[in-house]
Amino acid sequence: MRTSKVAVMAAALVAAGIVAACATGQPPPQDVTADIAAANDAFMAAFAAGDGAGLADLYTEDARLLPPGSDPVDGRPAIATFWQSVIDSGVAEARLMIDEVENFGDAAYEVSHYAMYDADGNVLGEGKYIVIWKRTDTGWKLHRDIWN
Repeated sequence: MRTSKVAVMAAALVAAGIVAACATGQPPPQDVTADIAAANDAFMAAFAAGDGAGLADLYTEDARLLPPGSDPVDGRPAIATFWQSVIDSGVAEARLMIDEVENFGDAAYEVSHYAMYDADGNVLGEGKYIVIWKRTDTGWKLHRDIWN
């Protein structure tokens, strides 16, 4: 059986693609869903504890919140104030449910949905969100956070 020129060329292109991918020096993306889920668990625990400052510590120093219907919130001190005001308004619990996570080395994005509850367990709001995460020396931190 003779090998066709098309098959040889296709094999050469595949091999060239593999060599090019390896030459970038970038490791293949890893599944960081469990790491993001653990960070979300910490977010939900800080929220349940009524700890706006603890929530802000889960963000990068130069993080930005993009809440619906209001101006961006920049940096940890402003983020702490923002989340504390949400908690003080009567939101007692936040539930975060991951839909997808994709990793790009030291960055990842999460597309998910959430629900917020009062102290009696009544739903106060539901929606979807996207977070851009950054890997830091202390683990994954929220870097950009937008929801509706």
